[in-house]
Amino acid sequence: QVTLVESGGGLVQSGGSLTLSCAVSGSPFVIYAMGWYRQAPGKQREQVAVSVRGGSTYYDSSLKGRFTLNVDNAKNTVGLQMLSLKPEDTATYFCWMEDRDYGREYWGKGTLVSVWS
Repeated sequence: QVTLVESGGGLVQSGGSLTLSCAVSGSPFVIYAMGWYRQAPGKQREQVAVSVRGGSTYYDSSLKGRFTLNVDNAKNTVGLQMLSLKPEDTATYFCWMEDRDYGREYWGKGTLVSVWS
């Protein structure tokens, strides 16, 4: 059983910042990639940022420069630092992980980020 637990969401004023955290626990798993997705009300889930272990980090082009992914491979955690937040960043943010050996994907339950202007 693999579990992803997010924290750090909340209500923030436009221009503010938030940092999300996600911890992966359980077994068995070997992380191939992990990162964050988000889903705004009435919209499809979209990729925010993903890091491939031992490889590159990919950002949604519209978010690069404001959002930074921080991965701690030793602790199996991933953080998302979000700066200069805008109302359009309002969404539920989901932690995501892909297992290396079986190719399975795992999701957290999500944490809500609300940005007001």
